[in-house]
Amino acid sequence: MSNPTASFFEALGRRGHEPLLEEATGAIRFDLDHEQGVDHWFVMIDRGDVRVSRDEGEADCVLHSTRANFDRIVDGTTNIYSAWVRNDIRVEGDLRPAALIQRIMPGPSGAHHPREFAQARRRPA
Repeated sequence: MSNPTASFFEALGRRGHEPLLEEATGAIRFDLDHEQGVDHWFVMIDRGDVRVSRDEGEADCVLHSTRANFDRIVDGTTNIYSAWVRNDIRVEGDLRPAALIQRIMPGPSGAHHPREFAQARRRPA
């Protein structure tokens, strides 16, 4: 069985630098509950340079959720802000890093960037 959350964090760690986070600095720990326990993912951002580990260390903010809820966020089924409003996600500490992480979350399946959509509409049929 695949684990969308693990795939997301592993891919994020391989990127090394994320241009969408170049203005960000901070540490976020994701504590994700599931039947076997809690998965911990630690994301350190330093002006776009991103490191991912399984550390349980101190962070500027800690995001708590179930792994099932987070799986739906990283596979694009659920929006992170919608999950936050429904209290499917709780954040402790500085909210800014948690808000910035939304920039790198996948959009809904089949979604297109607004510019691509506008360009496609202008093309002759």
